[in-house]
Amino acid sequence: MTGRFANHTVLVIGGTHRLGAAIAAAADAEDAHVTVASHAPRDESTVRIDLRDEASVAAAAQRIGPIDHLISTASMTYSAPIREMELSRVQEAIAAKITGPLLLAKHFQIRQSLTLFSGQVAWRPGSGTYATGITNGAIAFAAQHLAAELAPVRVNAISPGIIDSGLWDARGAEKAAFLTAAASRTLVGSTGTVQDIVDAVLWIMSAPFFTGETLRVDGGRR
Repeated sequence: MTGRFANHTVLVIGGTHRLGAAIAAAADAEDAHVTVASHAPRDESTVRIDLRDEASVAAAAQRIGPIDHLISTASMTYSAPIREMELSRVQEAIAAKITGPLLLAKHFQIRQSLTLFSGQVAWRPGSGTYATGITNGAIAFAAQHLAAELAPVRVNAISPGIIDSGLWDARGAEKAAFLTAAASRTLVGSTGTVQDIVDAVLWIMSAPFFTGETLRVDGGRR
């Protein structure tokens, strides 16, 4: 049997690590023709796309050509007290989550779906998280407006909760306690897995009657 994305072309931005890499691998396993992009390619098989640089987006679109599905996991997180804000860091967060998706919509010929990534901090304001929260929140509106702009291409967003994707490994010995506490605040009593997000992305790619929405994969945390 062939996979459900046989003969589909898929571009995964941020596809060299963590969630992006898992999404790219899953699409490949479903027989899609997958291209991986990053702002800092590690090898010649990875296409350079820097969402802060319109020229790189345009050049990549020209090189890759029409695609069926585009997934952007790009993110530039930044936390600091507002009085200590570095404008350049905020502008990077805006590029990854707001102007970057607009450039993708402008330059790429997308035939079926565009999937963007938000995050739960958008709906959980806290001290110092304004840049990440505002830009992630903007993704929800971007999905609605771009769905109207690009129709019939479907545009959606995914908002993950706490996912054990490797992001939290830097906490070292504190990681287990952090995940346990996070799990206790969900309705399902657990944190998410990479597979949870992969399944959500593949479903969105294959759902012809789903557009303009933000799918929260957070165990009911909100």
